Amino acid sequence: MDPSVLGLFLVAGLASLFMAWVIGAGSSGATPFAPAVGANAISTMRAAFIVGIFGFAGAVVQGANVSEAVGRGLVGGISLPVTGVIVVLAIGAGLMAVGIRTGYPIATAFTVTGSVVGVGLALGGSPVPSKYLQIGGVWLLTPIVGGGLAYGIASVLPRADVPERYSVPVLAALVGAVLANVEFAYLGAGTTAGSFVGAARRATEFPMVGPVTVSGAVALSVGVVVWWDIRRDTTGGLRRVLLALGSLVAFSAGGSQVGLAVGPLLPLLDSVTMVPVMAALVGGGLGILVGSWTGAPRMIKSLARDYSSLGPRRSIAALVPSFLIAQLAVLLGVPVSFNEIVVSAIIGSGAAVGGSDAVSARKILVTVGAWAGSFALAFALGFGAIAVLPV
Repeated sequence: MDPSVLGLFLVAGLASLFMAWVIGAGSSGATPFAPAVGANAISTMRAAFIVGIFGFAGAVVQGANVSEAVGRGLVGGISLPVTGVIVVLAIGAGLMAVGIRTGYPIATAFTVTGSVVGVGLALGGSPVPSKYLQIGGVWLLTPIVGGGLAYGIASVLPRADVPERYSVPVLAALVGAVLANVEFAYLGAGTTAGSFVGAARRATEFPMVGPVTVSGAVALSVGVVVWWDIRRDTTGGLRRVLLALGSLVAFSAGGSQVGLAVGPLLPLLDSVTMVPVMAALVGGGLGILVGSWTGAPRMIKSLARDYSSLGPRRSIAALVPSFLIAQLAVLLGVPVSFNEIVVSAIIGSGAAVGGSDAVSARKILVTVGAWAGSFALAFALGFGAIAVLPV
């Protein structure tokens, strides 16, 4: 390989690692445990440590779908050159760094998606309307669905006629059923991805062991354990449920967000056969882990304290829809912002109990403006950079 081309490959790899670090320090590292920190269930530094571990695990075993979508599904007819990849990652990481510095959650998915589309179209690629409609639908519905579910759950949990020793186990059972059907790398036949439901069916080979049976068994087991734990220690049980949900959301964040750092590299890896996609996912996961440990505490504190005054119940109400939406996005291969997911859920759960006084209207308006502006700015920067740079 020509030394100059090799140098560009190395620069692209370093840019991807930096992007992964920024993701860990920002959206992926901050949002999963922000509700738990806001509920005083865990310290900021311990939350950053745990989210890094689970984010790395999610990146390795669930990162392929979104990586594929970002790398090859946003623009048709072209493959991003090395210079284009560097531009995409530089824009995304730069805008995210601004968000971390200012304390406002810039949406990573918006910046990377905008820059990929801008660069790709500037290079002569063709738009992919079906994928844009899918992504836009998820982005637009996330605040409505996530905030609405969080509002509904937070409205029910404090009610005297719905004891939390029953309501919280039901929510945990729902999460367990979904988790049983989530696909993980190497859990399928051979080296393919698969779910616990599929693995159980292959292991037993009984006709009666179907998706409904396995999902129901997992849900019942999880629900019974959570019911027993809350019944014997309500405060401690709620705290453990909250931390478990935060860990699952952190895992989901890694599976989704690593694609924003690694995805742009996939067209380059097609020409470098000695670097498998799994190696890229591991590298991206390590970048997220280090970012979570070193840069996430500032954003965790910002999200936990500024958006809503949360207790354990409202935090659980925020994290359940966050997990469900995150896993749907991973399944669809849609790059989604965890800032948008969790912040919307925090606002919904806070408004259910405290009304408008429980959330900061100014913070919400600034955040929504940052989300919309980050996509438009990333698109314009990506399109404009290709117009002036040699490719």
